[in-house]
Amino acid sequence: MAKAEKTNVMRLLDSRKIPYRFHYYGDTDAVSGTDVASVLGEPPEKVFKTLVAVGKSRQAYVFVVPVEKELDLKKAAAAAGEKSMEMLKAKELLPLTGYVHGGCSPIAMKKPLPTFLDSSAQFQDTICVSAGRIGFQIEIGPSDLTGLTGASYRDLT
Repeated sequence: MAKAEKTNVMRLLDSRKIPYRFHYYGDTDAVSGTDVASVLGEPPEKVFKTLVAVGKSRQAYVFVVPVEKELDLKKAAAAAGEKSMEMLKAKELLPLTGYVHGGCSPIAMKKPLPTFLDSSAQFQDTICVSAGRIGFQIEIGPSDLTGLTGASYRDLT
């Protein structure tokens, strides 16, 4: 993959004229979110991971949380109005979202899903999220992300 290669996320942002910065880390050994934050030179509270979970109703939801934090499934269920929540099985991620584990973006999913962004994002000028491929990140304003995905802020960790 070339650094200059555009992902569907970047093409969508370009088409909507939403400003973003592209970051490439595919030529590093970074695997975990905190490793990615370190390679990008960003504090971990500014780099977010995208998680997909399923409620008791079997509806899937997207949760975007800082990489150094864990999604609290009780808080996730409360945010979504569900009785309980469990993480989506890895084998179900690609067919549902169009993304692989480690490269899942809240933007440009195969099918739009209800999305929640950790409330800590409100206090950042920009946040980094996956650009839809492992090794690719975009830096975007939280309000641009919520506007694009319909996400609402919630305490998720």
